[in-house]
Amino acid sequence: MKPLFAGLFDDAALFPPGDLPLAEAVPAHRGHRTAWYAGAVGPFLCGSGRLAELVRTAGPGPLPVGLLLPGGGAGPAAALKEAAGLDVVSIEIATADVPATVAQLAAELPTGVAAAVELPRDGRTEDSLDALAGTPYRAKYRTGGLTADAFPPVGELAAFLVGCAERAVPYKCTAGLHHAVRHTDPETGFEHHGFLNVLLAAAAGDRAGAVEALGERSAAVLVSALDTLTDDQVSAARRSFTSFGTCSIAEPLADLADLGLLRPPTLEDR
Repeated sequence: MKPLFAGLFDDAALFPPGDLPLAEAVPAHRGHRTAWYAGAVGPFLCGSGRLAELVRTAGPGPLPVGLLLPGGGAGPAAALKEAAGLDVVSIEIATADVPATVAQLAAELPTGVAAAVELPRDGRTEDSLDALAGTPYRAKYRTGGLTADAFPPVGELAAFLVGCAERAVPYKCTAGLHHAVRHTDPETGFEHHGFLNVLLAAAAGDRAGAVEALGERSAAVLVSALDTLTDDQVSAARRSFTSFGTCSIAEPLADLADLGLLRPPTLEDR
């Protein structure tokens, strides 16, 4: 697996618009973990409301879990207690009060469990990032959803990415990054960010470069720009942009294969 894509795709099959039943999503995730592209696959994401069901149905076999907690709900300690027996590798919390959530994580999160704090899109991103700066926790930003206003404009997303870079705060994205390249969805008319655009924006180093990268709609331009990245630039970009949640692991892989950026094994390789 190329370092640029290693661990990039967190498995959000349970979430819209995928909405896969747990009984199908768990074995599908285990299949991803034994496939040729396993190196690109992150943890299995599960909301706290389905945690009890996951505990009952997980069964044997490796299943690294990323646990999603809503703001104002049970804290990390209570959720981890409920998840006893599962391999919880990360916790993600949506919050309107980032400083309070950071303090709660510091008090309750055990060593070895990572955390990401989903920032509110309230126009105070700088303050939220200041609260995360110097902590071991990632920022999380929503890049799409089921309505047009769930997709942040290019300028807003660029400001978040650059703000994280300035503070050395790593981040993940969630929702909307279904495909590699920025595009307009033909059915909804929504403007979707591309995950390759976000990767290039992470490597840009300044707001103007991030805006340019996020706005690019040409796959050929993006692929050419990726080809020019040095190993150090790739490492820096991935230290910043750690992963994104996708309800389909197959879709981003298919895009990468179509663009010649990832090659499935052939009979000659085996």
